[in-house]
Amino acid sequence: MVVKLNEIWTKFDPAEFWSDAELIKAFEGKTPCYFNTGVMVMDLVRWREGDYTSKIENWMQIQKEKRIYELGSLPPFLLVFGGDVEAIDHRWNQHGLGGDNVVNSCRTLHPGPVSLLHWSGKGKPWMRLDSGAPCLIDFLWAPYDLHKPHSHIQ
Repeated sequence: MVVKLNEIWTKFDPAEFWSDAELIKAFEGKTPCYFNTGVMVMDLVRWREGDYTSKIENWMQIQKEKRIYELGSLPPFLLVFGGDVEAIDHRWNQHGLGGDNVVNSCRTLHPGPVSLLHWSGKGKPWMRLDSGAPCLIDFLWAPYDLHKPHSHIQ
């Protein structure tokens, strides 16, 4: 899933970011894109060599001083990596099962083997199951609901 980073910023973040010429420089030389931080695979040698922890913490400090973004922990990663990411095969991250942030938006699984089911998006399976309006795929999550008694949990 690749979305123009600029589009995400203009939709979700305050004008504080766009009014600061120094902050806007974060986009220089980068390919705007979006990736979901819910499932990431990191090259830890490259992470340490690139001092990415400090870079992310720097954006967090700026956020602490003046509110420049919404969306929790996602924006610092987007600002730091700015397109320097590689997609992983959908079998390792079957993302988007929460829909397209639209009411009653359900998705199906990609064909083939799947290793991780990721309900990214607003539609969480526990909410849809509890409301009585689940998507078909939500029943894969149901056995792991710790608030409901299940015969297979001892």
